[in-house]
Amino acid sequence: MANNLKSDKSFNPGNAVAPDTAGWNFYDEDGSLKDLLDIYLPLDLRKHLEPHLSKLGHMAANELDEAARLADIHTPILHHRDRYGRNIQTIEYHPAYRRLEKAAYQEFGIHAMSHRPGVLGWQEPFPATAKHAFTYLFNQTEFGLGCPINVTDSGAHSIRLFGSDEVKERFLDRMTSLDVDTLWQGGQYMTEQEGGSDVGRMTSVARWDGEHWRITGDKWFCSNADAESVLLLARPEGAGPGTKGLGMFVMPRHLDDGTPNHYRFVRLKEKLGTRSMASAEVEMRGAIAYQLGSLERGFVQMAEMVNWSRLSNGVKSTALMRRAVHDAMAVMRGRIVFGESLINKPLARRQMLKIMLPAEQALSMSFYTADALDKSEGYGGKAPSQQAAQILRIATPVLKYRATRDGRQVTGDGLDMRGGCGYVEDFVNPRLLRDSYLGSVWEGTGNIVALDAVTRAVGKQKCHEAFAADLHHRLHDATHLPSAFVRELRGYIDRSIAFIAETAADKSQEASCRQATANLYHVATAVLMAWEGCQTFEKRGDARRLLWSRLVIDHRLKARDPFTATDGAWEEEISRLLLDDQPVPMEVAHRLIAG
Repeated sequence: MANNLKSDKSFNPGNAVAPDTAGWNFYDEDGSLKDLLDIYLPLDLRKHLEPHLSKLGHMAANELDEAARLADIHTPILHHRDRYGRNIQTIEYHPAYRRLEKAAYQEFGIHAMSHRPGVLGWQEPFPATAKHAFTYLFNQTEFGLGCPINVTDSGAHSIRLFGSDEVKERFLDRMTSLDVDTLWQGGQYMTEQEGGSDVGRMTSVARWDGEHWRITGDKWFCSNADAESVLLLARPEGAGPGTKGLGMFVMPRHLDDGTPNHYRFVRLKEKLGTRSMASAEVEMRGAIAYQLGSLERGFVQMAEMVNWSRLSNGVKSTALMRRAVHDAMAVMRGRIVFGESLINKPLARRQMLKIMLPAEQALSMSFYTADALDKSEGYGGKAPSQQAAQILRIATPVLKYRATRDGRQVTGDGLDMRGGCGYVEDFVNPRLLRDSYLGSVWEGTGNIVALDAVTRAVGKQKCHEAFAADLHHRLHDATHLPSAFVRELRGYIDRSIAFIAETAADKSQEASCRQATANLYHVATAVLMAWEGCQTFEKRGDARRLLWSRLVIDHRLKARDPFTATDGAWEEEISRLLLDDQPVPMEVAHRLIAG
């Protein structure tokens, strides 16, 4: 392990440097996660998952964290020939990366949880709310492998929705295998030099040879490059221009006779972060692929996969924030400055709340979005909800847009909390900061995702109406809230919905799309935290999430005079309560959220 500090997180007088999270359990330390699982999961599933989540929480902070550190240092290596001089390409991974794969795919089966029964001994596939609890914990230790897990999961989802019986038989069982030796991981080859986010400019061509589709063209940024099952878009020969002319295909790495398919890796990408995972540039020269769904709806079908991935992307950025929170808390509790523990310093406590607040917001929005996915698909034998589908359609880009941006700030501020040591690769902070930048560009940059939320989800599909109705309904259910606070939150809902609708209706207001999307995120999380606080108070007498709701309003939605000092006594009490493990009584929460 990286160090031998005691697991009780107390300051080690024999070490002048603040301890890290070695010896922790990221599940046991996360009261917010436990509370939201109590709210969103059925009781029997919740009890069943408890030991598995605790096991992963300990592994993520210890054994897997060391593997992630090594995998980040010892990056994949592309070999263009085998030992006999044959032109057979392979990608070599460090054993630490293989250990991470075994944990994710075989020991916990995160990629298969949505697709097959029997994972972790449960009799049916998991709801998204349960699956993403594992996503959240695993990515606190290893963000790089989070991409292959996600594209394997989302690829299987696309094949399940759009594949023919033959394609399903060929790919699905292998892509959801719980044995790493038989598993076909998923890859994603979407981006091309000509296109980027402008997908309609793709030039890869699919030709029918009478027996197979054969793909020719170059792909620029191929995630999980040597995966056995690759999803991609290509233009069938003779099809028209733009996105309407694109078809969706799945391409095997190896053919039925065991030989490599007809594509080659040009080079591996040298990336800022997610260094453990192989991303490549790829040339396809008549590679055999199988059609998915209608050739005229390839782009639409890809959007289904992208939205599935964007939810996972938001959860993973939430995980990076939580890991930064854990590390900063280890510093707060363990660092002695000027003869006193850092946690007793008012400025440090205030900064700690600024680090924690975006992490708490993202966790609430992640569970809310995952729950909408479950309801939209009719999990648990219920009828699929069209309202939930509309909520999901707007909540997904809103989560992806804001959580990934906040991840960059939070991981940077977490580094700052550790000080100069946070800038050194001996600690996790540089890796968290590097990895955090992927979220903002993967599956769409901030501009692209904000445009999707405003111009499509709102402008074309009117999803904001169902979204607003649901937020208002949650306030109606939150019977413990003071009426003045409810009125304040309702006012913010109405204003944010009106603003995003006005932005969608006026093309000249495109420059406001990011602002409108961020506003909606902040309002939604303030409402969700207030509702969750009432739920948690009823379950175990703790109203602390009402305080987080108040902080969202004050720090994200209200204009502040930069020349006016903060209310030191009010913030002092807030910080003491939120940094402590004791339940917050409802009457105390009422007094503090009154401002």
